[in-house]
Amino acid sequence: MTNESDVDKSSAARSAENLGSEPVCVSSDISQKPGGEAPGLSPRPNCNPPAFGRGSGAEIRAYESRVHVGREGHRGRLREKFLRGGLAGFLDYEVIELLLALGTPRRDCREPARAALKTFKSFRGVLEAPPHELQKIRGIGPRNVFGIKLIHEVSRRFLKDRMMSRPVCPSSRAVFDYLSHSLRDQRKELFKVLFLDAKNRVIEEKTLFEGTVNSSAVYPREVIEDALRTRATGLIFVHNHPSGDPEPSSCDREITRDLVFAAGLLQIKVLDHIVIGNNRYFSFADHGLIEEYGFQFLRVQRAGSGG
Repeated sequence: MTNESDVDKSSAARSAENLGSEPVCVSSDISQKPGGEAPGLSPRPNCNPPAFGRGSGAEIRAYESRVHVGREGHRGRLREKFLRGGLAGFLDYEVIELLLALGTPRRDCREPARAALKTFKSFRGVLEAPPHELQKIRGIGPRNVFGIKLIHEVSRRFLKDRMMSRPVCPSSRAVFDYLSHSLRDQRKELFKVLFLDAKNRVIEEKTLFEGTVNSSAVYPREVIEDALRTRATGLIFVHNHPSGDPEPSSCDREITRDLVFAAGLLQIKVLDHIVIGNNRYFSFADHGLIEEYGFQFLRVQRAGSGG
């Protein structure tokens, strides 16, 4: 005679044995046909968790396994999509989701990724958000922040290494790509100098000044001393506008002209001065101003020599 305990054990055993062969639960973000059937999949009447206090241990484990398989299936599709074509075709929240999953690979990161994008307005905003602000998002903890910040810093290191190993002139865009991450969201102005060798490779990068950039704050003498110390033959100046508008002020133009003149006295060439704003920039070289200041210097030099 079979008692209830034997029936429960037999049912639990069958649930565990059939777990590997059962189709996985359809996730809520897959469009479904009328009647609840997803395209290409059989309907699943037991996608919901067992009622509290009524499911056997095997049934609960079976449900948890189906949820895990569903997450892994979604994340696996994202990984395959990335390996096939990079980030082309990815939505911003999907990229953020993959970054969050670096910290918590067994958790569903879709909703935290969407919430982060909504809070910080853009993909760039999420990458550059302070860790304590990121952790205010429900579902984002220290491990998730690690994944985001790791990728952000790796990208910055890559851009720096690429800059250090190849000529940077005449591409103002390469300089912008390299320094925009560190400058565009600063709340104060930073004035940087890139010292270049004869092949226009970066020898050294230096922050010359922090604060409001004006003619009384930027000393050409300091720039020239560092240029002589590094044996640089070329210079690129870069500073940011916290307002987000990269249009140079009259003071920016005056400083650039003075620096071109000071460098010209020692036959050091100024290649560019780039002003970085909100995801855009102004290049003095691209607008012909560096060349114009160079001609002005030659005219002044000739006038001074009586030629």
